[in-house]
Amino acid sequence: MEHHLQTPLKIEDIKKLNAGDIVYISGEILTARDEAHARILEMDKKKEELPFSLEGGVIYHCGPLMQQTEIGWNVISAGPTTSGRMSKMTPPLLKAHGVRAIIGKGGMKGVTDALKDRCVYLAYTGGCAALAAELIREVKTVYWLDLGMPEAVWVLRVEDFGPLIVGIDAKGKDIFADVRENAQKQLGKQE
Repeated sequence: MEHHLQTPLKIEDIKKLNAGDIVYISGEILTARDEAHARILEMDKKKEELPFSLEGGVIYHCGPLMQQTEIGWNVISAGPTTSGRMSKMTPPLLKAHGVRAIIGKGGMKGVTDALKDRCVYLAYTGGCAALAAELIREVKTVYWLDLGMPEAVWVLRVEDFGPLIVGIDAKGKDIFADVRENAQKQLGKQE
């Protein structure tokens, strides 16, 4: 099934999604990688307010390549980065904030329970950095540029960003777990 969603996302938006569905997102998304996740959690621990809202938000695991011009920022490339690196930081982040979707590549181990009833994981094909850049209509702003260009939090306005595949739905179905399980079975047969 195909879905076109508009941010900010509501719980109802994500609860209708099933693992394997195709999703396109329009509106604002925020990039965040390892360092941004760590800073968010550090600020949460200190009870400091974030300079951006994650309520109903979409986090894109991406380290974009940007070019600064006289009138703002241009996106050169913005492909997904491997989500597995953020797996351990995701449950506490989701517990503290109303993030409704995470976009990345490769799936995430150990987050299915944390996502249940509150968030979905959307897989984006690796190697599509140029396509992703074309779907970004505007760089609205950037936070934490002191972390470096790929680690900063970029607020992007996107239009029909995708196709994204629901890799882990809010019901607990994880297509990546199924792939891992089948691969382990196949390896067991070969031994």
